[in-house]
Amino acid sequence: MLREPDLGTILSSWSADPMPWIGIILATALYLAAVRIVDRAHPATRVPRWRIGAWLAGVATIALALVSAVDIYAESLFAVHMFQHLLLAMVAPPLLALGAPMTLALRAASANLRRSILVPILHSGPVRAISLPPVGWTVFAVVMWLTHFSPLFNAALENEALHSAEHLLYLVAGVLFWWPVIGADPMRWRLSPIGRMVYLVAQMPINTAVGLAIYFAPAILYPHYASLGRTWGPDPLTDQQLAGIVMWGIGDVILLGALVLAIEAWLRADEKRSRRTRERAVQDVERASVEGS
Repeated sequence: MLREPDLGTILSSWSADPMPWIGIILATALYLAAVRIVDRAHPATRVPRWRIGAWLAGVATIALALVSAVDIYAESLFAVHMFQHLLLAMVAPPLLALGAPMTLALRAASANLRRSILVPILHSGPVRAISLPPVGWTVFAVVMWLTHFSPLFNAALENEALHSAEHLLYLVAGVLFWWPVIGADPMRWRLSPIGRMVYLVAQMPINTAVGLAIYFAPAILYPHYASLGRTWGPDPLTDQQLAGIVMWGIGDVILLGALVLAIEAWLRADEKRSRRTRERAVQDVERASVEGS
């Protein structure tokens, strides 16, 4: 039984499971190695530092979710577990997407590797299919509902391998959902600015419904939390209500923030188009005036 968390235990509690550590180290090392290759080969068009920062922040978010006290206390507190899921599905994926890893890989690879392996993979049927925005949207919504309202959630709490698979499922679903929104990498199917907004707005009721269904549930949804016999923290039902608030509140804030950024990007793009149109009109008038004289 874990003791009640305090600042000391939160800062000193780290998972000993090697698999997340291996993935985190590899993701960091491979990305930075590719950045070094590109920067050496193309000093005039180096990888933007903010993209590197976004990738590292995404990897750090995964580390926070899987190897810190968040992971350790997730099995004792449902609210912490829900926070962990949001980190994996709604915070880390957009940060990773901003890092544009596919673009980086294409730039870092040799011409032969690009031509023989990377480009064929990106143009393959499976990749084209899963990159469809409706597919990513649907997978994300189904994963959120299925994992929280099926026996899978409680079973994962009792089985370590299943729990790890569930974490991977959240991360993959998040990547599929957020990649079309960010649009930093080459994609066969691209969302228009209006499409991005509709895509995000349509997901908000799903997220809200999941959070509210958990919050208003009249009984404990997952026997695991009721069987722990914790002597500290909120009682299981209150903890479940807090988890619903985390899902509803934080999840909707993230989606709303992404929507605001999408609207801002659309307005900036529209302003640029309007400016170019005005400049062309002025040039046409000046050209006509010169020709007329």
